[in-house]
Order: sequence, then structure tokens, then C-alpha cells
Amino acid sequence: MEDILATLGGGGIATILFALFIILCVYKGVRIVSQSEKHVVERFGRLRTVLGPGINFIVPFLDRVAHEISILERQLPNASQDAITADNVLVQVETSVFYRIIEPEKTVYRIRDIDAAIATTVAGIVRAEIGKMELDEVQANRSQLISTIKEAVEEAVDNWGIEVTRAEILDVNLDQATRDAMLQQLNAERERRAAVTRAEGQKRAVELNADAELYAAEQAAKARRVQADAEAYATGVVAQAIADNGLEAAQYQVALKQVEALNALGASPSSSTVVVPANALEAFGDAFKMLGGRR
Repeated sequence: MEDILATLGGGGIATILFALFIILCVYKGVRIVSQSEKHVVERFGRLRTVLGPGINFIVPFLDRVAHEISILERQLPNASQDAITADNVLVQVETSVFYRIIEPEKTVYRIRDIDAAIATTVAGIVRAEIGKMELDEVQANRSQLISTIKEAVEEAVDNWGIEVTRAEILDVNLDQATRDAMLQQLNAERERRAAVTRAEGQKRAVELNADAELYAAEQAAKARRVQADAEAYATGVVAQAIADNGLEAAQYQVALKQVEALNALGASPSSSTVVVPANALEAFGDAFKMLGGRR
């Protein structure tokens, strides 16, 4: 070793030490940050800068990387907390929150345990929001409730340099007594709807039956009106014939009908003997005389 130092001399040793110093400065001064991270740099214990992805340069021996923060999206462990609705129903709400760090300098210097802080904040907001709603509203408006919780959490953690990307209500559980009561209420509601449906069906049947009877009465009235119109027309025709041809024409028509009726009665195969009153014979005689006279 002494031979090596003697060979290099004082100038050679200084050159080697300078080269080692340069290498050490490069090692200390150059920082390569991956895409999924940000590095917080301190100088004498105070925040100096935040290094982004890529090659970065710092002052060797003065600056140091104090924190290497992942900026990937994170998921808090599923949490379950009790809450009381506006109608005094105890529910157990299971939630899940996703977030990512966007300003690591705030996360590092303003909060010690970011996961626990977010979980506590979410639990308080969930209890407060569910306390404003009744149980039926919690079940029916879950998406709106999730949106409200997410906005409230974002506002509460704004000073911590994080972004809440998603908040989910995984389940809303009830105790057994409440479930039994809800089941009874559901069965009662189903029975009520069935009774209403049956009553509406019966009402509709009565209405249709009344409509059918009304229609039949209207049709019968129309038929009677048509028959009356026909009889009135026939009477008018006869009256017009009498007015035009005199009483003799009317008597001739009556006699003609009487003769046609007698001929039809005599031609019937089931009639061998025809008995008529004496006045009927006189009427037929008059009819024959009138027919003979007309010929």
C-alpha cells in the first residue's frame, strides 16, 4: 500500500479523491423518480421541493429525499359503522373509499395517519347523512347518498392533499326485529294491493255489464223507432192512395187480400174442410163482385 501511495505521489492521491467526490456528488445530486411516485425533498429539515417523475437534480449534502410517496390510487379497508336514521332505525353501514395523493407535501406535513383520518371522517359523514334520511329513503336513494358522502369527504380532506376518487356503500344491514317488522309491512302492502286490484276488477265488471244493458236498450229503442217509422210510412201510403183514387181503390185492395188469403187456405195440403163464418162469406162475396167488376 505504501508502495502504491509512493508511486502515485501527492498529486495522484488528490486526483483520486476528487474523482470519488465527483462520483459521490453525482450519486447524491441526481434522483430518478418513477412514474408512480413523488419525492419530498428537505433542506435542513424544511420543505425544499417535490420531485416529479423522471430525472431530477438536487444539491448534494444540503438536500435530501425525506419521503417517497406513492401516487397510485389506494383503497381503504372496508369499514362498518352504526347509524340511526331519521325514523329512529338502527342500521349498520358498510363503506369503502378509494383515494390518491396529489399533493404529498400536504399529506406528509399536515396529517400523520392518512388512512385512519379518512376512515374517521367517512364514518362521521355517513352517520350525519343517514341521520337526515328515513330508512326507505336510504334504500331507494343509495346512489344519491353515495354522491353526497363523496362530496362531503372531498371537502373535509381538501387540506390533506388527497383526492377521493370513489366512495361506495357496500351494504346497509338491519337488526332482526326491524327486518321482521319490514317483512310484515311488505306482506300487508301486498295484500292491500291485491284487495284493491280485486275491487277494481269487480267495479270494471259492473261497469261493463251496465254498458251492455244500456247498449241493448238503445238497440231495442232504435228497432222500435224503425218499426214505427215503417208503420207510419205504410199508413201514409194508404192514406195517399185513398186521397188519389178514392174509397173504392182501398176497398178493392182489401178485397184482393181477402181472396188471396182464401186461396192460400184452400191450397194447404193439411186442410180438407174449411169452415168460415157467414159474415165472412158475405165479405168474400162482396170481394168477388168487386174483383169481377174491376175486370
